[in-house]
Amino acid sequence: MGIVTTIAPIALALIMLGLGASLTVKDFTRVVQNPKEFFVGLVCQLVVLPLIAYLLIIILKTPIELALGVMLIAAAPGGVTSNVLTKFADGDVALSISLTAITSLISIVSVPYVVFLSIEIFDITYVQKEVSMLGISLKMFFVVTVPVILGMLLRKFADSFILNNMKIIQRISIGLFVIVFVAIYIEEWNSIVMFITKAGTIAFILNVTMMIVGFYVAKFFATGVAQRRCISLECGLQNGTLAVFVGTQLFGTNMTYMVPTAAYALIMMTTSVIFVLILRRQT
Repeated sequence: MGIVTTIAPIALALIMLGLGASLTVKDFTRVVQNPKEFFVGLVCQLVVLPLIAYLLIIILKTPIELALGVMLIAAAPGGVTSNVLTKFADGDVALSISLTAITSLISIVSVPYVVFLSIEIFDITYVQKEVSMLGISLKMFFVVTVPVILGMLLRKFADSFILNNMKIIQRISIGLFVIVFVAIYIEEWNSIVMFITKAGTIAFILNVTMMIVGFYVAKFFATGVAQRRCISLECGLQNGTLAVFVGTQLFGTNMTYMVPTAAYALIMMTTSVIFVLILRRQT
């Protein structure tokens, strides 16, 4: 698993650098100007998603060795792919970028909290106990927050260059995401095959459920169709690379947790593209 543990931090840092390069201060101040839609999306991602993941683990009697992997991907913030697919779905791209940016920054606290709480709830014993919540948060700060800040500074001082190459930056980010998960499938194929039925089932149900829940919660609380589409995609598309990074810090060489993460990554790309195609046919 050496390839994944080596490339995951590098890939995550570069992905977050790309995210930062796509941001301006307006992406953060916009939250104050349109708080309702943002708050709906934030609650769906940070609260509703982990709760539904936990309920599904109980209902489906998910093996304990997979449970933490499910909670890990549920705790992860939205990924950069959500911004791209929101654009294709004619959703609120500005809202999508704001949600991705702020949930990514909050993740240095929210992800360790959800993961360590899950460890206690499920009484999981195969985690490297010497790793503290503070330690994980600090490591996430350096591979998530710092690259985002550097990316924003790069955007500020090289605005024209970044704007002219934004599509390339997005493609690189998606490419890095794909590389990480291809490496997981290659290195952990035996484990994935062993657990694919249970991991695939809960990953599929969680993904589809959250896209539906996000859409209808937004329909009830948000203002328009574009916001519903955005929030639905933000709920369904998680930052799998970040989940992999946190997992490598917790589990060391025990990579069973990778199975739900790898399954979810594959499923979310498929279901979200189908979702976008359905939406585009309706417009």
